[in-house]
This record gives sequence, structure tokens and C-alpha cells, in this order.
Amino acid sequence: MTNTTDDNRIVTYQRSDDGTLSRVGSISTGGRGIGTDLDTQGPLRLSADHRFLYAFNAGSDNVSVFSVHGSTLTLVQKFPAGDEPNSLTIHDDLLYVLDGSVAGNGITGFRIAADGTLSPLSDSFRALSSPIAVPGDIEFSPDGHVLLVTEKTTNVVLSPPNAIDEFAVHADGRTSLTPMRDRSHGVRPFSVAFRNDGTVVVAESFNATPGKAAVSSYQLTADGRLRLETGSVPNHQTDSCWIVVTPDGRYVYTANFGSGTITSYRLTHEGHVHVLNPTAASLGTTSQPVDLALSADGHFLHLLLRGSGSVASFHITNDGILQPRGVVTGDLPVGDGASGLAAY
Repeated sequence: MTNTTDDNRIVTYQRSDDGTLSRVGSISTGGRGIGTDLDTQGPLRLSADHRFLYAFNAGSDNVSVFSVHGSTLTLVQKFPAGDEPNSLTIHDDLLYVLDGSVAGNGITGFRIAADGTLSPLSDSFRALSSPIAVPGDIEFSPDGHVLLVTEKTTNVVLSPPNAIDEFAVHADGRTSLTPMRDRSHGVRPFSVAFRNDGTVVVAESFNATPGKAAVSSYQLTADGRLRLETGSVPNHQTDSCWIVVTPDGRYVYTANFGSGTITSYRLTHEGHVHVLNPTAASLGTTSQPVDLALSADGHFLHLLLRGSGSVASFHITNDGILQPRGVVTGDLPVGDGASGLAAY
């Protein structure tokens, strides 16, 4: 997603059998971006069946819905989504939006119809536990019973100061009125990813302190709380922000904005994380790697490079090694703005 202010657009690509990408074209969302870094995970999401794509227009406070046919997108709806929407998550026929402005610091729910269009879930807005949270990501648990929201700002007035909000999701789709404020082991938890068994991995940027980035892992307990498994495993990179878990649950990858690298981790059956390669891929210190996206089969990893306005691709070997499959440029802004990546 270009995230440009005058005409936000989605750039589309086709992937070949070996993982290389070719640029197809672009289509307008009908809305406006904000032209600068959204600094969130999940502004662009595909439905589980890959039939629909949801994209935020943070500058015009709405979300665009596209039908998906291969690399062809058709705009089917544009719907109001609160004050500066910047991340979303989907489970079955529920879509939740994370609004990141100070005025609308919270989450709101929507129902997804069979044709992919959205309708508001009444009385579903919930404020985050901190008015200065500066949230980075919203994610459903695999069973849809819990919503997690990361808070990137340390709030010394509240306990714990570094937190992840947890909302219980009820049968009617609405959440608990207030979230449980759970402790983040590391500073500035940016984004989270779930394994299918409920294991949670969290990218911790440590306020972009050089060489201090890390990943922690947790388990969701029966009452929906986070129980620490592995605390802040360092990768000696700078500003780990975006994170994904492979479909087989064996590997974790983080995009390290400050270092221009990807770090690979191994995720054990018990939910512990161990560094495989701190620099599994190196794209250059000015590349500004941001959003990560995996192919549906887990064989390929794609990475948005904001610094060069391009997308890099990798083949993932059986032992988690990343094999480069080239970088494609064009249609994306260079240096700032581009945010959001989805693949299948």
C-alpha cells in the first residue's frame, strides 16, 4: 500500500513458482493515506480464504474492501473506520479495527458479509488501557476468544509501564468493556504473531536503541492472560518491529528497521524462541525493512522496503534459511509512506 495523501493505492504483484515477483499494476483505494510511516503491523489484510482484501485509509478515516481474483483487485466498498485507523485483524466474520489517534485510541468491531462488505458492530468501541498507548498492532488469537493490542509507549503512571492489552471476545462479537493490562517483558512491544496452538511471539524494539532489539514468547492461559515462556531473546539488531510465524509454527522472522536486516528464530514445540541467524537477510542500512508477509504454504517470505520503495522476496528452506529471490521496484513511494503488505 502506497499510503499517499492524495490517492492511496494498492500495488499488485504476481509470484512465479521460484518465488520471484513481477509487478502487475496498481489500483486506487478511493481514500487518502497520511504520507508518512504508519508505524504499525497489519494495515493491509487478506481474508482467510483470500477472496477479499482490506486496506486502511488513515488520512480519510475509512477502510476499503476489494474482491481478489489472483492479482486483480476490484473495489467493492469504502466504509468509515474511526479516527486514523492503522491496523486490523480478522477472525471468521469479525473484523476489528485499531484506531491510533489520541482522540480515538481504541478498537472497533465490524461484521463481514458473504460478499466481503462490512457493517458496524454496534456498541463495540473500546478504549485502550492507556490514553497515550501509541498502539502498534491488533491480533486475534487463533480461536478468536482474545484480542491483543501492543502499546509502544511506556506509561510510568500505570502498572505495568510496558504493556500489551488483552480484550476477551464474547459470543456476540463484542469484547470486554476494559482490557486487562498485561506486562510486556521487553520495552516497546511493537507487534505480535500467533502460532496455531496459541503461542504468542512479540517483537520488541527497545526504543530503537542500537543492537538491543529482541523477541519474547508467551502462552495464553485458560483465563486469557499472557504467561511468559522466553523473555527478550536478543538478536543484536536495531528496532525489530514487524514479526511473522511460519504456518508450520517452526520459524519466526522479524524485520529490523534500524539495521536493514531480517532475523530468523526457531520456535520450539514448548514455545521457546532461539536465534537462528541475527542477519538471515541484509538489505542495506538505508533499506528500511517494514511489513513482512508469508505465502499461504509458508515457502516464501516477502518484505516491504520503505527506504527504496520496493519489495524483496525470499525462499524459506526446510531449515529456515532465507534464499533471496530478488527485489522489485516501482509504483511505491521512496523514503517514507509505503505501509502494508499481504500475500497468499
